[in-house]
Order: sequence, then structure tokens, then C-alpha cells
Amino acid sequence: MTTAFGPPPPLAVATLGWPRIGPKREMKTALEAFWAGELSEERLLATAAELRAANWARQRALGAHLLPAGDFTLYDHVLDTAAMVGTVPPEYGPAQGAVGLATYFAMARGTRGRAGGDLPALEMTKWFDTNYHYIVPELSPTQEFALGSTAVVDQTAEAIAQGHRPRPLLLGPVTFLMLAKARGGAFDPLDLLPGLLPVYAEVLRRLAALGVDAVQMDEPALVLDLSDRQRAAFRTAYETLGRDQPGLSLMLTAWFGPLGDNLDLALSLPVQGLHLDLVRGPGQLEEVLGRWPQGRRLSLGVVDGRNVWRADLASLVDRLEPVVEQLGAERLELAPSCSLIHVPIDLALETELDPTIAEWLAFAVQKVGELGLLRRALLEGRGAVADALEAARAALARRRSDPRTHDPAVRARVAATTPADTRRTSPFPARRLLQRAALGLPDFPTTTIGSFPQTAEVRRARAAHARGALSDAEYEAFLKAETERAIRWQEEVGLDVLVHGEFERNDMVQYFGEQLAGFAFTTRGWVQSYGSRYVRPPIIYGDVHRPKPMTVGMTAYAQSLTTKPVKGMLTGPVTMLQWSFVRDDLPRAEVCRQIALALRDEVLDLERAGIRVIQIDEPAFREGLPLRRADWSAYLAWAVECFRLASAGVRDTTQIHTHMCYSQFNDIIEAIAAMDADVISIETARSKMELIEAFVDFRYPNEIGPGVYDIHAPRIPPTEEMVALLDRAAERVPADQIWVNPDCGLKTRRWEEVKPAIAHMVEAARTLRARRAAARTG
Repeated sequence: MTTAFGPPPPLAVATLGWPRIGPKREMKTALEAFWAGELSEERLLATAAELRAANWARQRALGAHLLPAGDFTLYDHVLDTAAMVGTVPPEYGPAQGAVGLATYFAMARGTRGRAGGDLPALEMTKWFDTNYHYIVPELSPTQEFALGSTAVVDQTAEAIAQGHRPRPLLLGPVTFLMLAKARGGAFDPLDLLPGLLPVYAEVLRRLAALGVDAVQMDEPALVLDLSDRQRAAFRTAYETLGRDQPGLSLMLTAWFGPLGDNLDLALSLPVQGLHLDLVRGPGQLEEVLGRWPQGRRLSLGVVDGRNVWRADLASLVDRLEPVVEQLGAERLELAPSCSLIHVPIDLALETELDPTIAEWLAFAVQKVGELGLLRRALLEGRGAVADALEAARAALARRRSDPRTHDPAVRARVAATTPADTRRTSPFPARRLLQRAALGLPDFPTTTIGSFPQTAEVRRARAAHARGALSDAEYEAFLKAETERAIRWQEEVGLDVLVHGEFERNDMVQYFGEQLAGFAFTTRGWVQSYGSRYVRPPIIYGDVHRPKPMTVGMTAYAQSLTTKPVKGMLTGPVTMLQWSFVRDDLPRAEVCRQIALALRDEVLDLERAGIRVIQIDEPAFREGLPLRRADWSAYLAWAVECFRLASAGVRDTTQIHTHMCYSQFNDIIEAIAAMDADVISIETARSKMELIEAFVDFRYPNEIGPGVYDIHAPRIPPTEEMVALLDRAAERVPADQIWVNPDCGLKTRRWEEVKPAIAHMVEAARTLRARRAAARTG
């Protein structure tokens, strides 16, 4: 099927990427039913096609002109790219040929007891500095590439058949290789670029055969610090692709920051368009305008694609009118700063949100509407949209003056903090001796990260309580019964430090945010974290403080049931910040200090209630790291300060834990040590203990729990596998520093998986204890 599109209209609106999940989380429902064997592959793919059709129709109805095709994925767009270019590690299937769903999901989730063996999933990590996770492609030095999936071509054909004008998008070849992991020896994946480009060229040829005249090439790596070699790879890639498809316009998109010292490179590449993130890099527009080549299109990313605040439309019109005058509307596009996958779909679904706060917000649907209003104002004049501009101005004014956004007592408390508030009484070696005497733990102490499975019964009880069908007393009795069952099972299986299971908690950020002043919550504001894991980030709209204790009651109840230590479980200030939509009228560091002080109060209340071990999770600590190294030191200084502000008020005998996952630690290990947690647990199972190397090289002085159970896959690792991982850790870290734990919380797993896996983990720890005891006596 072929067609031909004329030139896009003046100031064409592009969305760059649309949320894949469906307004009612239809994709989650379908995926999990498919994985459970309750939905056929045919019906899963039909659901995906229905969502794509609805997405395109909605974007077009909102006034978007350039509709993305290829942005929809069943799990992850980086994994889709790996499938497209045929990079399937040999244990998952044949190196050549079409990548089917079984292979695709095996790489994403691992396999358990199925044909092809018991396989772990590929490693997963954060997408740049967002809370989205991608599957890390694994490439060997002799990697061969071949077309393994035509999903982007097929989706483009679908859009054309439905009467739309699609602009297909691809993750660019250089960013893809920079995100990949070298496997089987030290080499640079960029060495593989010459073999990769022919597959990209073939995909572009197939898109051109459909009549497509433009393709969006997502290269967010252009906002990173790049070496000369990486810059050369960009030149090679786009000179080659431009030569192979001279009639196809390539729109190069670079988002999540300014181009900075890569601007010369971006302007020199033989592409026909460039997208600028003017939210995170507003200052780059003027320089680009002074150097913009004739005949190229410029995409202006002026509406925030990563946050939910309403745009200041009048200011944007002021800023963009001279740009339209200089370059002409025919050469310009209006767009969000980045793909809209990072924001919820539609504010209109939020029927329970405070209407005053709601008028301050814009989700994906509203953001496209804002782009349409900007377009009309710039093409037809402000008078054409005067009422809309006034409504936006008035909403912004009401937000600035709302007393809930400013609490003088909170501001005063932050201002009064001193460096002494961030220091423990004694250094770690002295604390360690006191904590060992107080806790009496064995070698290789075992624990879990916090949460236990949120069963259907737990979810039903929470929902019944929320709608009033279960009284407060009945719900508390239910939670206490679940907690007691969890404590008894942990004692039975032999864990050393227990947790209460977090059955009362919906989400590790939402649960706390709902009890803190300054936070608002949605009911339908879902965004994708990975695969079928969706979250509803809180919205921080005002100054933050803690009106009353949040976790003390249930944690103290759990501790009353056992003589073993029970951990208090808190989400740290940096993660609370990073996993929320943060107010844009106050520096992020200031907001983080407010959260830290609220958590400090909770930590001290837990200690007063007899809790001797308190875990303050910071899985998003590295995620907040700026993309440019020059900006790291400022961020790390306030991030470490905030963690210590939350944790440092306790006695020396109280043991502070933290947890981090999906992070590369090498380049921030000094900051992690500066957090001064007594114990840190980290995700290492998928990487087979590779991530522990940073702690070895640095000679990390405190205790560490390298994860031995990958909780993001359904498989149950055998005891021998966990012993091997612990052996690997013990070769690198002194044995008396090692804790034994899963990679992460167990909320998303089933008890049928958790119970045998934890039993294996405890047995693995006992095996190492026995060996150590034998070595001492021998």
C-alpha cells in the first residue's frame, strides 16, 4: 500500500509519542491476562491494534497533524528496537529470523518451566533521568544484525489505512548502541555501527515504499556528554542513512536537555529537521535561530512533556512570535518537549481531584490542546484565542496566590537547619559495634526489601475500605491479620530481620504522599514504569510537612508479634521527589529538604516506638543525576544532604538501611558512601553481581546486601544459583559486610513464587554460614 502526502501545514503540531497504556489501563489488563494464559496471542494483538487506532484518532481530533507510528509497544521501545535489528542473545532463540512474542517476552521477563529452559530476564535500567525503565540490549563483539521485526512498518501501514498522516519514529542507531551492554569481552558497542546501519536503511526503505515522506529519529543521546568517537558515530550514521534514502526527510529529536556543546554536531548532520527541548533547554533557541540552515524544519518543544503543569500560553506566544516572523510558519513545528509517555493521558478523567488544583494542570490530551491554541494564536492572532489565553493566565495567577502553596512554618524550619542536623553522633565503625551487640544477627543476615505480594484479597479489601464498604475497624483488623501471617511465615522460613509486609500501602510514594501536606493525587493519572507496571505519581503542589505519624502504628504492631527485629519502611526524600510531578515554582532542592524534614519526624517516631532497624529507600537517587557531568556535584550535594537530614537524628544503636535498584553506581559511589547508611541493599541479580564492582573498587566501608533474587521475573531461582551469586559477592566484599536479600520489594510477585524463592535464599545464606563456621574451626 502506498500513498503520497503533501507538505505538512504551517506550524504543524507533532506529539512525538503517545502513552501506550490506554485510558483505562487496557494494555495492562491484556498483557497480564496473556501472561497468565487467559488471553490468546491473537486477542492480545487485537487489543493493541484497537488502542493504536484509538490513540491516532484522538490525537488527530485534538488537532495534531504529525501522528507518531511505532511509538506503541507491548513492553518497551528499546526492546522493540532490539527485536527490529535482530539482537536476540543466543539463549533466548535463534540469532536470525522473526522475533516472536515468546522470545520477546522471554527477554523482557525471563522464563520459568517453559520450552527453552529457565531463563532470567535481560537487565533493566532507567531511561535517561526519567522513571521509565528500558530493557538493556546485549551485544557481542561478533554481533550480526538482521531485520527481526517489522512492527514500525506494520503500525505505519495501519495508520495510513485508517486515513491518518503518520510520521514513523525510530530509536536512532547511535543512541541504541550507547544504551546497549557489551557482552563477551570488553568492547565498545559503537564498533558495531557499520553492521547495524543496513538494517535501519532497510526499515527506512520499507517506510518510504508506503509513501512516508518523513521519519522521526529519536537520538536523546545528543544531550549527553559525548566523546569525539561518539560524535563521529553520529556523522557516520546520518551520512549513511541520508545517502541510502535521499528522498526521505529525517527529523532528529533530542530531548531531556539542551544540546550544549553538541549543537555544532546536530546542525552539521545531513538531516532535514531538528527538535529542540525548549523546556529543559530554553536558552538554546536563540543560538539555533542565528545559525539555522535554510530549507530545514525546526521543531519547537515548548510544552513540558515530563510534568503536568499548565503552560503559560501568553508567555509562549510572546516568545514564539519573533521565531515565526524570522523563519516562517512553514518551516516550524510545535511539539511537547519530549514524548508524552511520561505524563498521564487525560485530566478530564480526574473527577475526584480538587477542582482548584485541577485547573493548574495539563495531561497529554490537554498538552496537545495547548499546542493547538498556540498554533492558532501564532497564525491567526491572539484575538482568535483571547478567551483561552485569559483562562490560562487567570489559572496561573490563582495558583501563585493560593495559600496552600506557601506555608511559612515549613519555610522557616528549612531555613533553620544546620550541618549538625545531617550528621550521626558517631562514625560507622563505632555504630557498627553497638548495632551488632544490640541486634545479635548471624553472619550473612537475611532480610527482604519491604513489601510482600499484594494479593487480590488485599486489593479487594483496600478497594472496599476506600468506597466505605469496609469500616475502619474492619480494615485495620484485616491488615493486622495479614501482617501477623507475614510475621509468622518469616519466622518459620528463618529470616533474620523481618518486615511487616506493607499490605496497607498502595504505592511506595503514593502511600506517604497521601499523608503529607502539599501532595495531591489522581485516580486515573497512570504512567508506564515498565511493561505492565504503571504508577500514579503524586503531584507536589505546595509546601510539604507531616501532620501526624504515617507508619508507626502498623510497624510497632508487627514488632509486638516477634522478638526478631522488624524494619521500619520509608521511602526516601529524593525518591519521593523524583517519582512525583514536582512543583515548578520552587527549586527541587528546596522541595526535597521539606520532604526530608517530614521523614525525619517519622524516623524519630519509629525509633521511639522501639523500632531498631529503619530502611529509607532511595531507588531514584541516581535517576535524579543530571545528564551532564558538570551539573552532578550540585545535585549530589543536596541529594546526600536530604538523605542525611531524614536519617541522622537517630541513636547510634539504630541501624539505618537504604535500598537502590537499577543503577550504575561506579560514578556516584563517593556520594553513596557519603549518605552514611549503615546498610545498603542493591539490585545485582540480573547483572550477575556486576553492579557490586563499584563498591569493591571504592572499598565501600559500610555493609551491603547484593540482591540474589530478581523479583521482576516470574522464575524461582534455585538455591545453588543464589549460592553462586553470594560466592561471587564474597570474593569481592569481606564476608562480614554482606547481607542476603532479594533485588527489590515483592509486591508484584505471587506468594507461590515468593515462598520457595525466599526459602532458597535463606538456605543459601545458611550454606555460606556453615562454610564460614567450618573455615573458622578448621
